[in-house]
Amino acid sequence: MPLLNKVRTAASGGSRGDTASLSLTRLRIALTLFFALDGFLFAGWVVRIPAVKQQTGASAGDLGLALLGVSAGAVVTMTLTGRLCRRYGSHAVTVATAVLLSLSIALPPLTRSPLALGLVLLVFGAGYGGINVAMNSAAVDLVAALRRPVMPSFHAAFSLGGMLGAGLGGLVAGGLSPTAHLLCLTAAGLVLTAAAGPVLLRHPSPAPPESLAARAAGTPSGGTRDRGMRSGAATAGHAPAADASGARGTVLVFGVIALCTAYGEGALADWGALHLAQDLHAHPGVAAAGYSLFALTMTAGRLSGTVLLERLGQTRTLVAGGLTAAAGMLLGALAPTVWAALLGFAVTGLGLANIFPVAVARAGAVAGPSGVATASTLGYGGMLLGPPSIGFLADWFSLPVALTTVAVLAAGAAVMGVATRGNRAT
Repeated sequence: MPLLNKVRTAASGGSRGDTASLSLTRLRIALTLFFALDGFLFAGWVVRIPAVKQQTGASAGDLGLALLGVSAGAVVTMTLTGRLCRRYGSHAVTVATAVLLSLSIALPPLTRSPLALGLVLLVFGAGYGGINVAMNSAAVDLVAALRRPVMPSFHAAFSLGGMLGAGLGGLVAGGLSPTAHLLCLTAAGLVLTAAAGPVLLRHPSPAPPESLAARAAGTPSGGTRDRGMRSGAATAGHAPAADASGARGTVLVFGVIALCTAYGEGALADWGALHLAQDLHAHPGVAAAGYSLFALTMTAGRLSGTVLLERLGQTRTLVAGGLTAAAGMLLGALAPTVWAALLGFAVTGLGLANIFPVAVARAGAVAGPSGVATASTLGYGGMLLGPPSIGFLADWFSLPVALTTVAVLAAGAAVMGVATRGNRAT
């Protein structure tokens, strides 16, 4: 009886429990700020691309090649960040990559040639890819400790930061040079990192409540269950390899689900306005509002994602989101009127909102930072794959038909969500 009381106090009660709860709250606020910073800085860079293009004298083709530096730097770094998180901890890597991202965003306007621009964008892409994997890994650990599906709230902060960065960038574009603007973003990023970073550095990644209880009872995390698994593995021979292979397969499935979502985001970002203007003859202002409406509903969907996950669970949220996005994109692509297409874009944003956060969270629950890295890399690849794929298909068929592939992949994500409903964290 006394032992049970001690376990309960250490895990959830008494002053120690209150301290742990306060620590988790501080960690959640700090991580939310890093997600918002990521979106804010990236959007601030995007709105200055035209000015940097003019400054470097790059042609459209030269700029396209230079922008591949962001993609290459991000993908390479994403594959390495999982290992860094396991070695140094996801909190320390989050802070380090935030500093790198903040410093590197000031470099593009200092270049004077497409080649130099591409080289500095490699560094910027490294910071962007690294912080995405590190902070998502930290968020997966925090979600497990909180025992609440709050992952969508972090991605909502990213979306809100992006909207704020794009809006402020548009406001200052006429009065500030790209160099001054992006240097201000560097300063803002370093200030926020200095404010929120110590919270992450002082607190290690939290352990789930059952691990705390096991340690309080004098049992190593996992207890006899882990010893039984180890002894079973020793006698079973190939069982550990089979388990590892199954985990890798599960992570890949969640990565493909993330890819399907990001494909739609990239496609609508680059082709949504053109579809409204070219195929439905929308006013330029209305056409430009199409993606803004999509981004707004996606943010709203993520803000309500925690409640949705608590009520429906992860699998139902994945399936419902995929089917909703598929229906919305079919309407957005094939509707005969502008307003019906805008409604379709809005529904698509709501449907896609929580698929990527859930896929990354589940991949992280299965395989830790490596799972987050794999799912994030595949998801980022989908964002890169979407726009050129839509372009090729539009040449071969038409833009409305090409945009229906977003609906096909969203429906595919729903099917894969059903297929993974029995998977659990290992």
